[in-house]
Amino acid sequence: MKTEQRLQELGIELATPTSPMANYVNAVRTGNLLYLAGKGPGLPGKPLPTGKVGRDFTVEQAYGHARETGLSLIAVMKAELGDLDRVKRIVKVLGMVNAIPEFGQQPEVINGCSDLFVEVFGDRGRHARSAVGMGSLPRGIPVEIEVIVEVEADQPAPAAVAAKPKAAAKRAAPKRAPAPKPVPKVAPKAAKKKAAKKKKS
Repeated sequence: MKTEQRLQELGIELATPTSPMANYVNAVRTGNLLYLAGKGPGLPGKPLPTGKVGRDFTVEQAYGHARETGLSLIAVMKAELGDLDRVKRIVKVLGMVNAIPEFGQQPEVINGCSDLFVEVFGDRGRHARSAVGMGSLPRGIPVEIEVIVEVEADQPAPAAVAAKPKAAAKRAAPKRAPAPKPVPKVAPKAAKKKAAKKKKS
């Protein structure tokens, strides 16, 4: 099933990715890996959630914030790749939870994002992960998550593919040896005179 169809089944409509808050970009690709900058929760038209998990938010509420963050990250993948089917694998998730010092349920919170990735991408969404607590996060948000994604290799342009075999054939073709020079024909009379002169000498 196409990933876009799966999103429709889940009733998910991706929003436009939010702009970076400072001097950085939403994603950087190197080779077949796409590194996504950290994103936080928040829905269009709603105030940014702020506060600490374990004091201002329950684990269940923070799970929802992690899920919202996952949706923002998928929106970035879509914007960068054009087609979510190009996501080969979610490789690594780093989840950061703004919590009180004694809080220890970071994994349960970040499951909100991890569960979403598996729902959307299936086995391609299963990933390695770290879930850690933080003393604070930007703007006081309760959750921030960053992701590393493996993407399908770019397909070479058809013209480039067609040009390669011709070039290879040209290099592989052996050089032809030059044609031998024709031996001049000697007239019979001239040959007899030449032989008679040799006998006399």
